[in-house]
Order: sequence, then structure tokens, then C-alpha cells
Amino acid sequence: MIGAPGLSFVVVLIGSALAGVVASGRITRRTAAASCIGVATAVGALTVVAPLFAPPQQDTVTVALVQGNVPRLGLDFNAQRRAVLDNHVQRTIELAADIDSGRVRAPDLVIWPENSSDIDPLRNPDAAARIDAAARAVGVPVLVGTVLRRDDGTTSNTSIVWDPVTGPGQRHDKRQLVPFGEYLPMRTIVTALSPYAAQAGNFTPGQGNGVVDLAGVPVAVATCYEVAFDSLLTDSVRAGAQLIAVPTNNATFGRTNMTYQQLAMSRVRAVEHGRSVVVSATSGVSAVIDARGEVVERTELFTPAAVVTEVSLSTTLTPATITGSVPEWIAATGAGAALAFSLLRRPRSITPNPANYYVA
Repeated sequence: MIGAPGLSFVVVLIGSALAGVVASGRITRRTAAASCIGVATAVGALTVVAPLFAPPQQDTVTVALVQGNVPRLGLDFNAQRRAVLDNHVQRTIELAADIDSGRVRAPDLVIWPENSSDIDPLRNPDAAARIDAAARAVGVPVLVGTVLRRDDGTTSNTSIVWDPVTGPGQRHDKRQLVPFGEYLPMRTIVTALSPYAAQAGNFTPGQGNGVVDLAGVPVAVATCYEVAFDSLLTDSVRAGAQLIAVPTNNATFGRTNMTYQQLAMSRVRAVEHGRSVVVSATSGVSAVIDARGEVVERTELFTPAAVVTEVSLSTTLTPATITGSVPEWIAATGAGAALAFSLLRRPRSITPNPANYYVA
């Protein structure tokens, strides 16, 4: 309803109000109790009221998330490219067997994680054949997270739609890259200063609105880190996305809390835009989140898994999607105007006049 910026504003407002009460030096037990009750009431009201503004869901689609897992933890993941691809192919073929036997429902589309094929399938026929086999086995389009290498030596972090009949099609190139990881700011200077600079990626950002057509469904793709940026998904949903997908490579997070922080961000985006969100992670946590921000399905860390579930689609725009960053600009402009006004109203210092003093 109010979006991530609005949520941040409410948190800061409540914190500032409590800090103001404490700083006033006039806090009493009655004041403290009233403040706590007021904060609890406000938070409770938001919790109850926000879901009431979730837009109506017009249709549904059955989604499969494939979590192939990785051989080992940590950044060494990137040296295990073929094993990771094979894991996701194998888990998809196993899913196809479960579908054929009737143990799980047939999905309309499948989503693989970011970096599920770090071997460029547009240049490597063997990798392409493996992905083809997986897509044909499951019989529906697969969104494949891969790394594409260009002739100029640069790369793109890409999610590509792989059709079981026609092969590779539409794609989303990650637009918001991770500095010092996927690219190196001031590369020439930093390379001259440190031998470790060569380890940084040479990715280039993509263009467009982040929407791909997957089995006839307009899907907003926010690759990993992109889910943290307000404008990216706002652009995608305004462009017609009915479902949000977050393919991510969380193997580099290990067992830290970063995986769960990213999951929390995805829950906020679901409520913000009134869209179901599906998170597909190489090593977990993969999850399905409804438009109210509730996690309805999730996997465990560092286990191979597949999740098949029906999710709601929506074409309705929430107030947060419609307004975008406008409230932020209004708040920033208002704060700047208030600051300027207070500076202009500040009393000027008076220079003492020696003639006003009597010296005996």
C-alpha cells in the first residue's frame, strides 16, 4: 500500500517520536506506557489494514521452482559451473518423472535460479543440449539463470526463457550490478593499485523494463540484488508484469542471515506491488510468497528441492506502484524547504558596539 519508502518513513517517524519523548527529559511511567501503547496500536493497525488493500487476484498459474544445490559452500561456487548445471538438470528431470507419475501437478512454467548455468549455453553446445533435455522432459518453458559472454570480453548476468521446442528466447539482463563483485568502478585505477582487482567481474548492465513472457505470463525478473531497488520492480509492474520472479544465487551467502534478509525484501515487494513473488535459489531458501507477503512454500538451505504450487496473478496497480518515488521527492523537498526556512529565520548575531560600554 505505502511501499518500501513509506514503510521506512513510518519506522523512522515512530523511532523519532519515541526519541523525542526520551530527550525531552519529562518522561514518566504514564508517558512511557502511553507511548508503548500508541506504537503497538499503530503497528497492529498497519498489520490488520494493509492486507485489506491487497488488489484482487484475477487468475492463477502453476509454477515450479528448481533448487539444484551446489557441491560446496562459499565463493568457490563459481569454480563448480558444470556440477551446478548438472544438479539443476537432474532435479528438473526428476521433477518431470514425478509429474508423469502423478505425484505432483504439472506446472505451466519452471524457474531456475541465478547462475544455474554459468556455462554460456549460447556458445557451449553441450550446455545447451543439457538445458534442452531438461526443458523437453518437463514440457514447459524454463527461465534459466546464466552468464552470457560477448565478443568484446564483457559478460551479462542473464535470465533467459528456454522453450522446450524452440530453445532460447526472451531474456532479462541484470540491470543493477553489484559493485566490486560483478563490475569494478574505476577499473583502470584500481587495477593499477591492487593485483586482486582482476578477480572482479566485467559485467555490463542490461536495459529494458525487466519483463519477460514466460508461458504467456508477463513476469517481472529481479535478479538477486535487484530486489532491493525500488524503481526496478516498479518499472516492471507498470509495464504489465503479473508475477514477480527473484532468481538468486545464495550459495555465496553461505549460512549467514543474508539469505533471510533477501527473503524479507521479497515479502515487502509482494505487498508493495500486490503480486505473488517466487524466489528460486541455487542452494535455498527458495520460496513462494503471496500478495499479502505470506510465505506459503519454502525450502531448506543446501538441499536439492523442487516446489510446485499454484500462485495468483494480478493486473491491478497498487497506490505504491502508481506513485513510485513521488512521495520520496515530496518528502525530500519538504524537508529541504523546512531546513532552508529554519536557517533563514535564525537570529543574526549582534556585534557589540564599544560606545555602549562605560569605562570608569
